[in-house]
Amino acid sequence: MTQSRRLITRTLLSITSLIGGAAFIKHYKKGSMHRQIPEFFQHPAPYIFSHRGGMAERPESTILAFDHSVEMNLTGFETDIRITKDEKVIVFHDADVNRTTNGSGYVRDHTLDELKSLDAGYRFKDMNGKKPYQNHPDAKIMTMDELLSRYPDQLVNIDIKDQPQSYEGQIAAQRLYETIKRNHAEKRVLVTSFYKVQIERFYAISRDEIALGASQAEVTDAILKLYLGLHAWYRGHAQTFQMPTYFHRIPLVQPKLINWLNQSHITPGYYGVNSVDAIHDLVEQGVHTIVTDRPTIGRQFLTAYRSNIQNSSHTSS
Repeated sequence: MTQSRRLITRTLLSITSLIGGAAFIKHYKKGSMHRQIPEFFQHPAPYIFSHRGGMAERPESTILAFDHSVEMNLTGFETDIRITKDEKVIVFHDADVNRTTNGSGYVRDHTLDELKSLDAGYRFKDMNGKKPYQNHPDAKIMTMDELLSRYPDQLVNIDIKDQPQSYEGQIAAQRLYETIKRNHAEKRVLVTSFYKVQIERFYAISRDEIALGASQAEVTDAILKLYLGLHAWYRGHAQTFQMPTYFHRIPLVQPKLINWLNQSHITPGYYGVNSVDAIHDLVEQGVHTIVTDRPTIGRQFLTAYRSNIQNSSHTSS
């Protein structure tokens, strides 16, 4: 049985037990949960984030990528973190360095200094199949401290990647929280994770101080409850759902879901969106946050979107 099917099975079993509990039903008929909108989501929408800085156009998670994203005037970055051998928080997606650098082995087996010596532009290919960023001084692995200090005006979506049962995973939430506090970035970061345990760990430390996303399990639970007519029983802490447009060929861009999220003050977001038309369609349906691999596409959309708003303003006045 796949992980997704196990999640669905467990959710359905839990729903069945809830239906049979009269006391539980009475409790949730008292009213919907009050949900604060954190400062992270109080800037002008829509948000267009570059995925790992824009991994289709620059070496991912490097200064080259993040600088390019800023030049394109995007809202901010979607990033990932891993914990190094010497317990530093780095901006990195994979468990190992093989795919994106000239090194090999797991991140957890390398110190920060060892990781900094690698060429993070070594394997990147541009649209012409060339490798223009090999040995570039800005194609280096970054720490989260460096990212937050270098880009103080950018919103940053941070995804905890280390598995919860590993040593690195067990300390990741605490180390990330300390990093955010050290950089006074509480109001401009959003913390998410695929893993429910990591979300719970971070929430236990930060409570409502820092914006929080939903794990895959929480998203699955909420969607099942919505389509079974049990959405009033959703009680998660997340302030945003970030989803692919499709999950195992099931379309997740659905008006019912997007409308419910907005009505519940849960920000709807989708990632892997790489065309201007697709971004436009999502925003028209009420989607707040778009994550793209291509910052140039994001800029094209935002330029047209802001121009339309200005023209509409002039027309109405």
